[in-house]
This record gives sequence, C-alpha cells and structure tokens, in this order.
Amino acid sequence: MHNHEGVVSAMSQAIDAGQAAEELARQLLHPYLGFVLFFCSASYDLQALGNALQHCFGSVRVVGCTSAGEITPQGYGRNCVTAMGFNHAHFSIATELIDQVEHFSLIDAQHMVERLVGGCRSNTLAPIKGNTFALTLLDGLSSREEMVLAALSAALGDIPHFGGSAGDDNFLTHTHVYFNGAFHSGAAVVVLVNTWLDFEVFTTHHILPRAEKLVVTAADSPSRRVFELNAEPAAEEYARHIGVAVADLDHRIFAAHPLAVRIHDQYYVRAIQQVHDDLSLSFYCAVENGIVLTVMEPGPILPNLQNLFDGLHTRLGDLLLTIGCDCFLRRLELEDADTLEQIGGFLQDQRVLGFNTYGEQFNGMHINQTFTGVAIARGRAPGPH
Repeated sequence: MHNHEGVVSAMSQAIDAGQAAEELARQLLHPYLGFVLFFCSASYDLQALGNALQHCFGSVRVVGCTSAGEITPQGYGRNCVTAMGFNHAHFSIATELIDQVEHFSLIDAQHMVERLVGGCRSNTLAPIKGNTFALTLLDGLSSREEMVLAALSAALGDIPHFGGSAGDDNFLTHTHVYFNGAFHSGAAVVVLVNTWLDFEVFTTHHILPRAEKLVVTAADSPSRRVFELNAEPAAEEYARHIGVAVADLDHRIFAAHPLAVRIHDQYYVRAIQQVHDDLSLSFYCAVENGIVLTVMEPGPILPNLQNLFDGLHTRLGDLLLTIGCDCFLRRLELEDADTLEQIGGFLQDQRVLGFNTYGEQFNGMHINQTFTGVAIARGRAPGPH
C-alpha cells in the first residue's frame, strides 16, 4: 500500500524472531510512520522478538499482543505475525500500559484517559469528540477484564471502545501484551486513536438462541467457575441439554454450544473455558449466581459478516482498514467446518487485519464468540498537515 493511504499492512511468516521483525520493518517503515500495531503467534521467542522490534523500529512506537491465530493481509494465518503501520498525517495515537491490572481503579483510569487525550491533542489533527476511539489489548488469562473495562469505560465517556484479550495458540497458559520494547503478562495496553478519517466501532455474532434455559445456582464469581446449573452439577446439566456425554466436553463442543445471557433484546455469549473433575465449568467471562443462561447454537458465519460489511460500506464508503478481534472459538468452528479459507478470503477482500482472541471487548463489556472491531474509511480529502 502507498504512504498516502494512511495505513500500510504487513506480515511475516519467518520463524526466526529477528527475521520476522526485519520483514515487518521492510514493509512498514516510511517517513510518515507514526505508530505500529501487531499481533503475533505465541510460538515466537518473545524476548528475542521484543528486542528485534525495538531495534528495527527505533523511535516509532510499537504495541501488540500474542494471539490464538492471526488475521493477515492474506487471510487467516498461524505461527506468524501480522502488523499495520499508521501514517501520522492521518492518525494521532497515544498509548499507555496498565502494569498490574488487579490494582487498576477508576481514579487510575481517569488519569490515564486524561494523559491519552492530551497525547492525542498535541498533534491537533481533529477534535477529540467524535473523532477518537480506544483499543485495549488485555492479558487474556488475567481474569480481571471486567474491572479494568468498567473503569476505562466510565473514564472514556463518549469515546467508543473495543478490544481483545491476548491469546497463546489455544494452550491457555501464557498470554502477553507488548509495550515499550517488552512483552508483559498480567498487563493491558490502552491505545487512543484520533483521526480525521471516518470510522465505526462494531460487534457482531452469528449465535442463535434455543429454547432451553440454565440458571446458575452455585458459582464462584471471582474465579468465573460455575458449580451448579438448575441445581444440578454444572457439567452434567450442560451436557444433558446439548445431548453429549460429560466425557466428550471439550473446546469444540463449547464453541458449537455456547451459553448466553440476554440483556434487553441482545444475547451476549458467555463461553465455557473448561470442565473440571468436580463437574464444575470455568467460563471466559463473568458469571454470577442467579443469572439465566440461554443455550445457543451457531448460525452460518458468512451471511452475518456480509451483512456487517454491507452496512459499514453503506455508512462509511470505501474502507481503508478494519481492525478485527475475532474470538478463537469462531476460528475453531471454521476449522471444523473447513471454511477457514473461504472466510479468510472474505476478510482479506474487506481489508481486515487482526487476531483470534480469548475474549472481546465492546464499549466496556467483556464478551465472547464475536467479531468485534473498528472499520476505518478511506476518507475523501487529505487531512491537515
């Protein structure tokens, strides 16, 4: 892509961290490069990759996170790194690290948002109101997303906000965010983007409700663990409703039969992470005693995405880039149905770059099994210089 476009995209499939960083730099570096966002497989030597990125990009700020699969300029990828570079004539971007997510308070969030807004304002590209969105990348295994997001959402006010939880190629052991030359765990990165280009923050999912209802009758909220559904052992009751044996419960079953909580007329998926020996279930999102979960099943993914992008094109015109946070459970489903290439091709045509997440965020809510992100329009006239 050309420099005047505002965003340059890149990817590297090099296994060696130094080589991967060099390949990204070759594709992204130009005189107006102001900021780089990347998503990488957790299979890299992260310390080596962190050092190499810092070396290759010098004074350009680089942030990113590990993923459970990448969305690249060539569609879905694995064991690779995908990246995008933002032109500072189009985008004014400020970033902060939340070092320890468990100690992050509303006051911290308010101070952070003030600093971020000040950082964006310093380039006087466009007024903050109506021209700014926030992106958060969270350590996907920290279990503190809700608290951090509630504080940030309150502090951000009208500024739309989306993001994803870092992944680690489905191992569920170590997820990291990258900031200031190093990978961090138990942390989060907040990116505030101010631009004169039009954009829209969105979320969509393809999950349809069935009739069955499961009431959480015993749960431990802090650990997101449910012991009983409808006053029966959680795993047994869940397995009975979807018609499988408890012994067969795994990632793919959970992806094919998610549970959701209904808020007004919208369903928000609460995805199951794992089943324990005591027949309790761990979730990726907050679950409390007394909530009613609806048994859901996935509909077809492609019509839902086509609908989304038809609407975005109608409202925004030609799209320059969409940054997508795509739940890794959706990817498992596509792999199972052998439609990964087809959907990857569609995302490629729509200029989507992003990653498969362990959870998505939309305006302060932590959700699962969605495709959430921001679409940025190409813009009709050059902005102020």
